[in-house]
Amino acid sequence: MSSTTTPGATPYYYVPAESRHPAMAAAGLFFVVLGASQWINGHGWGMYSLGFGLLWWWMVLYQWFRDAIGESEGGLYSHKIDLSYRWSMSWFIFSEVMFFGAFFTALWWARAHSVPALGSLDNALLWPGFKAVWPSIAAGATASPAAIVEPFQTVGPFWLPTINTALLLSSGVTLTIAHHALRENHRGRAISFMWATVALGIVFLFVQGYEYHHLYDAYNLKLNSGVYGSTFYLLTGFHGFHVFIGMLMLLFITLRMRKGHFTPDRHFGFEGAAWYWHFVDVVWLGLYLLVYWL
Repeated sequence: MSSTTTPGATPYYYVPAESRHPAMAAAGLFFVVLGASQWINGHGWGMYSLGFGLLWWWMVLYQWFRDAIGESEGGLYSHKIDLSYRWSMSWFIFSEVMFFGAFFTALWWARAHSVPALGSLDNALLWPGFKAVWPSIAAGATASPAAIVEPFQTVGPFWLPTINTALLLSSGVTLTIAHHALRENHRGRAISFMWATVALGIVFLFVQGYEYHHLYDAYNLKLNSGVYGSTFYLLTGFHGFHVFIGMLMLLFITLRMRKGHFTPDRHFGFEGAAWYWHFVDVVWLGLYLLVYWL
């Protein structure tokens, strides 16, 4: 607690005391990066370093979040702190927009520029049988010019992607209902719809996992299946990872609500997680249209 804060009073702007958490989290991430880099380069000990770093990092995050929750429930966060969190979450989501924007741009650039450029007159002399069109547009356009990519099938919107779209849209509805219930102080109803939202997120992940297994076995679509495969798995895979993170956020918010945290007038922790989940929904709609339909 800040030394200028009067015990039992909400400070104008709360400044926490010095904390070990940032340094400890950085140490955990060091072992994560070290282990992952060594593991993919064939060093078996990297797996253990990665596991140790992840475990260490999660323990630090648990303690860090526990302290922040205790400060919030202890009445130390004023309106100024609430504004700080709202701006922080807004900028974080903006950074995520830029993150996915880079991958969407890569997909557009490959389709609109790179692949057509391979069909120029010069390249036609090198690869006379190459079809310079996106694989999902023309049948049989999935083989690489130098025959270094195995033939594969492209992915359509039916039915698993459409089912996942319905799941995410439904989760957005249940989350909104839970938010309105919390604002009306109907805590039991809010918790019930939050559990429904978490369940829909988990089902989405299982459906996506089954889809990946099916595409790998039946369609021979892999991460190294040319630019189509790489952009498909990068976009859908990173989105799935964000669904997993968002589901964890909503799960922890639900557990906090069961403990009596949040009030109808003070619940930005809930709102921040809801913002993130709605952002994940919007990204999926873009994926559903640009990756599966086009």
